[in-house]
Amino acid sequence: MLIGRAQEKKELLDAFASDYSEFIAVYGRRRVGKTFLIRETFNYKFTFQHTGMANTTSKNQLVNFRDSLIEQGATKVPKLNNWLEAFSELKRFLNTSTDERKLVFIDELPWLDTPKSDFLSALEHFWNGWATSRKDIVLIVCGSATSWIVEKIINNHGGLHNRLTKRIKLNPFTLKECESFIESKHISMNRYQIVEAYMVLGGIPYYWNFLKKGLSVAQNIDRLFFQESGELQDEFDMLYASLFRFPEGYIKIVTALGEKKVGMSRKEIIDSTKITDSGTLTRMLKELEWCGFIRKYNNIGKTIRESIYQLIDNYTLFYFQFVLKNSLMDEHFWTTSQNSPLYHAWSGLAFERVCLQHVPAIKKALGISGVLTNVYSWTQKANEATGTPGVQIDLLIDRNDQVINLCEMKFSKAEYAISKDYDMSLRQKLEAFRIGTNCRKAIHLTMVTTYGVVKNVYAETIQNIVVMDELFE
Repeated sequence: MLIGRAQEKKELLDAFASDYSEFIAVYGRRRVGKTFLIRETFNYKFTFQHTGMANTTSKNQLVNFRDSLIEQGATKVPKLNNWLEAFSELKRFLNTSTDERKLVFIDELPWLDTPKSDFLSALEHFWNGWATSRKDIVLIVCGSATSWIVEKIINNHGGLHNRLTKRIKLNPFTLKECESFIESKHISMNRYQIVEAYMVLGGIPYYWNFLKKGLSVAQNIDRLFFQESGELQDEFDMLYASLFRFPEGYIKIVTALGEKKVGMSRKEIIDSTKITDSGTLTRMLKELEWCGFIRKYNNIGKTIRESIYQLIDNYTLFYFQFVLKNSLMDEHFWTTSQNSPLYHAWSGLAFERVCLQHVPAIKKALGISGVLTNVYSWTQKANEATGTPGVQIDLLIDRNDQVINLCEMKFSKAEYAISKDYDMSLRQKLEAFRIGTNCRKAIHLTMVTTYGVVKNVYAETIQNIVVMDELFE
C-alpha cells in the first residue's frame, strides 16, 4: 500500500499519459522508497524492467541484463558483449511489444556503470538516437547512488544534457506520512511516540517498516539497534557504501560534523578531516547535501563563503551517539536510558532537528505560508574581554513582512514551564541577536513544543506557540 507520495505519483502518471516519449529520473537516498513508489504507481506492470547488480563486473551485468530480456519474453537473444549490443536488443524487444506505451524501468542504474563499460554512452545513444524519434517510450531510471544520478543524469554535460523530461526527488516521510504508515500497519502510537521514533529513524519508510506492534518505542529501538542481529545495527556501513562509490571520505565528513552540534565551516571540516580544500571536497559536500545527510546554512548577515555545514540525518546522529558508544553491548540500553540525563540531553537536540525538518508546517501554524521568508540560524561566540555572551539560535524565520520569528524548540512530556532563569536567558538571547545583527525588524519569540507552554508570568514574552500536533499538518 502506497502511503503519501500523491504529487510524485501524479507526476509519473502524467508522464505516462503524455503524447511524447518521456525520460524520468527518480532519486533519493537509500531506503526512502523509490522502487516501491514506481512499482506501486504502475501496479508492477512494465514492458521491460531490470535491476542492476551491486559490486560486480560489466560482464556479469550484461549476463543479468540478457536474463531480464529473456524472462520478459525476448527471443533469440545472443550473448551480449557490450552495452551497445544490450540496448540494441532492448530496442528489438520493445519493437515487438503491443503495449500502446512502452514502459521501461531500470532500477539501480548507477550499478550498471562499471569502470570502462561505456554504459553511459550506450544509454545516451539509446535515448537520443532511438527513443526520442518515437512517441511511445517511457523510460524511468532510479538508484540509491544519488550523487551518480545527479552528476551523470540530471547535470549531465554530454549527450544527455537537458534530455530528462522530468526529475523526481523522493524525500523522507514527514511526521504526518509516518503517522499514516503506522496506522496502515495497525501499530498503536500516539503523536508524542511518533515524534520520539522520528528522532531516531527520521522519515525513512524502510526503517519504520521494522517497528513491531505490541512493543513500546523504546523496546522497538532496543530490538533494532542494540539486540543481537538487530536489523539496523549494520545499516550505517551499507548506507554510505550504497550511496557513494568511495565512502571513506564522506564518512570522515559526517563523523567530524557529528561531534559539533551547531555545525562546522568549510575550514573547520578541512582541519578536522585533513581532506584537501579542492573541487573534490566541494563535490562531496554537495552530494551529502543532495542525499539529505547535511544541511548548508548561513548565519543571518553572513556571506555564502561563511556558510556552515550541519549533520541533520537522524539515523546517523543516533548511530554515532549511542550505537557506537554502547561498549557494554547492553541489549536493553535504550529502555534503561529513558529519563536519564543522557536521554534528556539527546531528546532536546533531536527534537530541534525534527523541527528543522518541518519548517513548512511551522510556517503554516504561524499563518505565514504565503509570506516570502528566508530561514537562518545565528551563532555568536562568547567574548570575555567585551562581556559578549555566547548565543546559539537554531531557527530564525526572516519574513518579508518586517517580522523575524526567533524559534525556541523544547521537547517535553507536558506543557513546558518557562522558569525565571530560562526567561532571563531568552531575554538575553533576543537582545544579543538584536544588537549583534543590528536588526530593525520586529522579533517574535516563538516556542515550538510538544504540548504548549504553561501560562505563568514568564510566558508573557512569548509571541507565538506552535505545538506538536501542528507539525503533523
